[in-house]
Amino acid sequence: MPHSVPFDPEQIEAFLIAIGIGLLIGLERERVPSARAGLRTFGLVAMLGALTGLLGQQLQSIAPFAVGMAVIGTMIVAAYLRHPDPSDPGTTSVAALMVCYCLGTAVWLGYAKIAVMLAVGTTVLLYFKTQLRGIATRLGPRDWISILQFSVLSLVILPILPNEEFGPYGALNPYQVWWMVVLISGVSLAGYAALQLVGAKHGAAFVGIFGGLASSTATTMVYARNARGSPGLASMAALVIVLANLVMVVRVSVIAAVVAPGLLRALLVIVVPALVLGTLALVWNWRKLGNGGDAVLPQTTNPTELRTALGFGALYAFVLFCAAWLSDYAGTGGLYVLAVVSGFTDIDAIALSSMRLFSLERLELTPAVIAIGLGMVANLSFKTIMAVVIGGRALGIKVLA
Repeated sequence: MPHSVPFDPEQIEAFLIAIGIGLLIGLERERVPSARAGLRTFGLVAMLGALTGLLGQQLQSIAPFAVGMAVIGTMIVAAYLRHPDPSDPGTTSVAALMVCYCLGTAVWLGYAKIAVMLAVGTTVLLYFKTQLRGIATRLGPRDWISILQFSVLSLVILPILPNEEFGPYGALNPYQVWWMVVLISGVSLAGYAALQLVGAKHGAAFVGIFGGLASSTATTMVYARNARGSPGLASMAALVIVLANLVMVVRVSVIAAVVAPGLLRALLVIVVPALVLGTLALVWNWRKLGNGGDAVLPQTTNPTELRTALGFGALYAFVLFCAAWLSDYAGTGGLYVLAVVSGFTDIDAIALSSMRLFSLERLELTPAVIAIGLGMVANLSFKTIMAVVIGGRALGIKVLA
């Protein structure tokens, strides 16, 4: 017997969101002359997805969804058989239609937020076809190896490691140690990839930012050498060095927000003054920067090479153990000495160790912040000395200004 279902505003909202998703993706497809589906088709397909979701929910069956998918597939095949175009197989539009249909169903099933996010991501992928293809063509064998190595580090090795404490003081957790390796490798890989893909054509600021992500130490060394060989490049070298080390400070803050969020607010007491002073030096050098020629790319080590990753993992585990042992044996004084010594060459190890011990409640807030601060000061001091010794007095003055 027919009956009337009560009006539900949430159902109308679901259909509107589904149609909006279809219109968003369809609007992008309207730009492609050879596309068989456009604004209206994508809107209708998304609405069909929501309708099959409704019917499937009422019937408690996946059959409506499957039938809808089959109908769309048949329509697509018929459209391409009627108007074949050998130069454009249209696989992208086909995939986009299928995704749009599934997103419409997802909206009805209560996954509206995820569906909208995926719709935006789909539209971005469709729109930036030329740029993405350009990136793919610029990737060399070394770059592909980097991507594959990072995939191995994060998706193969990390999941199989035990997530429990081992060793003296329970300081060593294989999963957490390797998670830090993945975190640092990922950040460094982003800078490394940006340098390799775009190069130096965007100038000193670009190299300073991404050189700081990849390796602020390598960036400092390269530009100090350039300043000694070409005194006219001193201002640009100082700009790159200061910017790379400002990025290092920001990087430590971002890592703290991920690893130990409770530490971030107290850490800002150290980070903010460092950023203010660094920004003043940056502005001073920027004003003195003339046309110094093209920026030079620092030769950084691939951060995802297994040897590099294992080396950092071993260093981090060693510093973490020493930090736990010294905190217990010699108090915070021993930890501070370790922070200064290890911070000279690598800020990541002592910073991550302090954050980890703080998260495990084995290190109080103030000593953790002081240890990270001492490590940062030691690291910045080491690179300043490097700039003066390698680059000369003129560069040192500009960096310290």
